[in-house]
Amino acid sequence: MKQILSVDDSPSIRQMLCLTLRQAGYEVQEAVDGKDGLAKAGAVKFDLIITDLNMPNMDGIQMMTAVRQLPGCAFIPMLMLTTESQLEKKEAGRKAGATGWIVKPFNAEKLIAVVQKLVK
Repeated sequence: MKQILSVDDSPSIRQMLCLTLRQAGYEVQEAVDGKDGLAKAGAVKFDLIITDLNMPNMDGIQMMTAVRQLPGCAFIPMLMLTTESQLEKKEAGRKAGATGWIVKPFNAEKLIAVVQKLVK
């Protein structure tokens, strides 16, 4: 079963994301912020990481940059799931290694379609 890491400081977003992904047949682990996400990404081989941008302790862009430095994590697909939609934020996300960008609130069917493209 494919492993996905959901990183978001909002419990309701994590719950919705986990429910959506599990119903689609994915194994999901949760992290409450970037630091937690980085620790989990270093401990488990994930097939995809979905992260929020604005979080306490370490934001999504800082986390992605750090995850890309971990052994074996250079090519893990990473999706940014955030309320932010400004071009400069997206560009910063791309530079940090974001594979895609989804704006909240997300559509479950569209999210699953993107996840299926990234996780083969």
